[in-house]
Amino acid sequence: MDFSDVSFSAMLLPGQIRGIFMTIGPRDVLDILLVAIIFYKMYGMLEDTRAITILKGLIVLLVITVITDLVDLNAMNWMLEKVLTLLFVALPIVFQPELRRTLEHLGQGRLFGKSVFINDEEARSLVKEIDNAVFRLSRQKIGALIVIEREMGLNDICASGIQIDGLVTADFLMNVFIPNTPLHDGAIVIRGKRLIAAGCLLPLTDNHSLSSELGTRHRAAIGLSEQCDALVIVVSEETGTVSVCEEGHIVRRLDSEKLLGYLSPIFTRENASIKEIVANWRKKK
Repeated sequence: MDFSDVSFSAMLLPGQIRGIFMTIGPRDVLDILLVAIIFYKMYGMLEDTRAITILKGLIVLLVITVITDLVDLNAMNWMLEKVLTLLFVALPIVFQPELRRTLEHLGQGRLFGKSVFINDEEARSLVKEIDNAVFRLSRQKIGALIVIEREMGLNDICASGIQIDGLVTADFLMNVFIPNTPLHDGAIVIRGKRLIAAGCLLPLTDNHSLSSELGTRHRAAIGLSEQCDALVIVVSEETGTVSVCEEGHIVRRLDSEKLLGYLSPIFTRENASIKEIVANWRKKK
């Protein structure tokens, strides 16, 4: 081996790298960023789901296939290629729940944020009313399901119940969940400062690894949170325990302070939309 050729090639390498970077224009950078964002969002949707484990397995198989090709293990490589072909054909079936959730995010998402705005004073009052109602229900061991809409619309969920469109107050929420009434067992949906529907039906989760302590209310809350970005509050009828479901996860045994920590960011200016920010900027001008 001629070491002078190796050193010459090493000297050329930085120049070659610079040449590659010089061919990359602003459009290429934008293209790469968009692809990276798409993959990041896809990973975020699959994270902490059964699908992410399957995806990791596919990546391992792809790596092994490449290695067997490089070291000329032809029989092994042939078998792995056939297996991967069959797996990619089966992907739409394997990832059906995740694909459905992704399409729902695309179809129901609102590009410019919430269509309902409330000011800071109304937000603080609303959060206190919801918190007050939840823990009054908890002390009396009255079961409740409270869905708080965020960016994704929940009109399909509202259509399964009774349309109300009333101002949210603690007393109003208490009356809705009075036992042995038609609305008691269903969920309510809150949009902004208004309760828009009650007695709504929620989809049950398919997660079989959940604790046997969780009843139908909790499984319905988790099921909805898996399919959209809503925050769902659950009050247990048996124990009075307050839980919150978000992105397919449940946090149980909350006190008032912790519940306020979940509720406040939803309604405060920290989540102001683009429209609201622009409106405030114009007012200052």
